[in-house]
Amino acid sequence: MNRGLEWIIQGNDSLIPVLFGLALIALWPLAAGGAGVPGSLSLSEARRMAAERNWDLLAAAAGVDAAMAQKIVAHEFPNPTFSGSSTLINVDHHPSSTVEGNGFWERSYDTVFAVNQLVEIGGKRRSRQTSAQAGFEQARAQFLDAKRLLDLGIAKAYVAAALAERNASILTNSAGSLHQEAQLAEIRLKAGEISESDRSQIQITAARFEQDSRAAQTAATQARISLEVLLGDSRPKGEIVLSDSLESLSGTGVPDENASCAGRPDILAAEAALRKAEADLRGQRANRVPDPTLLAQYEHEPPDNPNSVGFGVSLPLPLWNHNRGNILASAAARDQARVALQKTEAQASADLASARFAYEDARKRWQDYRQMISPDSEKVRSTVAYAYQKGGASLVDLLIAERGDNDVRLAAAQAAADTANAIAALQAATWDARPTRVKK
Repeated sequence: MNRGLEWIIQGNDSLIPVLFGLALIALWPLAAGGAGVPGSLSLSEARRMAAERNWDLLAAAAGVDAAMAQKIVAHEFPNPTFSGSSTLINVDHHPSSTVEGNGFWERSYDTVFAVNQLVEIGGKRRSRQTSAQAGFEQARAQFLDAKRLLDLGIAKAYVAAALAERNASILTNSAGSLHQEAQLAEIRLKAGEISESDRSQIQITAARFEQDSRAAQTAATQARISLEVLLGDSRPKGEIVLSDSLESLSGTGVPDENASCAGRPDILAAEAALRKAEADLRGQRANRVPDPTLLAQYEHEPPDNPNSVGFGVSLPLPLWNHNRGNILASAAARDQARVALQKTEAQASADLASARFAYEDARKRWQDYRQMISPDSEKVRSTVAYAYQKGGASLVDLLIAERGDNDVRLAAAQAAADTANAIAALQAATWDARPTRVKK
C-alpha cells in the first residue's frame, strides 16, 4: 500500500502528507506506465494492487482532498478591506492651495485612508471549523467505505475466477475418465461383451463433458478478465494466474466471533455527517448575532486638520431577518442525518447477522462435502467403474455414477466458493475503519 493510503487509513489529517499521498495515488498509473497485472497473484496481493490502481477508488480519493481544502478555508480569517478617497476637490476654479503650498499633499483636499476588519462573534468560526473537520472525517470514511466495498468486490471476483477454473478442471477430468471408459468399451465391443449403442452412449457423454469443460474454461477466462478490470489493468486479457486455491480461500481470514460492525466506515461516515449537520445548525443559530466591522482610518485635510485618525464600528441591525429559514433548513438536515445514521447502523447489523448465518451454512456444507459426500461419491464411482469393466455393472449404472460424481465435485467446489464469499462478506461487515495511532 502506498504512503497516501496509509495516511488516510490511519486517520492522520495533516495537510502536507495527505495531499502528497493523494498526488502519489493519482500519479501511480502514469508511473506504472499502464503495466499489466503480474502473472501469479494471491487474493491479498490483488486487494493491495486494487487499492493502488482501481479507477473508482482513485476518484474517491479526490473527495478527501476536497474536504482537506475545506478545512483550510474554515481556519482562515476574513481579509481586511482597504479604502482610500480624496474629497473636497474644487471644480469651480477656486484655489485649493494652502499656506503650505500647492502640491497635491498640501492642497485642502480631504484625503482618507481606512481599513475595515470584520470580526466573527457568537461561535461562528468555531462552528465552521467543527463542520469542516466533520466533513473531512466523513470524506475519509466514505473513501474507506469505497475501499471496503472494493475489497469485497475483489474477493468475489477472485473466488468466481477460482471457481470457474475448478469447474473447468472437474469437467475435464470427468471427460478424461469417460474417455478411458470408452477405450475399454471399444475392447469389450470387439469381444462382444457390449453393444454398439453402449459404446456410443459413453462416447456421447464424454463429448458432452468436453463441451461443458470448454464452456467452463471460457467462463474462467471471462472471470479473470473481470478481476483484471477491478485491478486497474488497462489491457485485460484473462492471463492472470491465481495462486490461492478454493480450499485456502475457504479456510483463512475468518473474523473473530466477537467482532462487531461498530467501526464500519459507512457508520463512521454517517456519524461524521450528523456531527457536521449539528455544527452547521449551531453556525446558523450563531448567524442571528450580527458580526461587527471595526474601522480604523487616517485623514489628511490641510490646513486645519492636516493629520488625524478615527475609529469606528458598524454592524447590521437584526430587525427583519432573524435567519429563521436557514435555521429550520439546518435543523431538518440534522434530523435527516440522525435518521440516516440509525438506518446505516441497522443495515450494518443486518449485514453482519446475514454474513454470519451465510458463513455457518456454507462452512457446514463445505465440511460435509469434504469429509463425507465427496469421498463417498468417489468410492461409488470407482466401484461401479471397476464392476462395469468386469461385467458386473450395467452401462446405466456407470453413467449414473460418473454423472453423480461429477455433480458432487461441482457442488463441493460451489460450497467452497460460497464459504470463501461468506468469509469476504464477514470481513466487509466487520471492517474497522477507526483511526489507529501511529507509534512514534
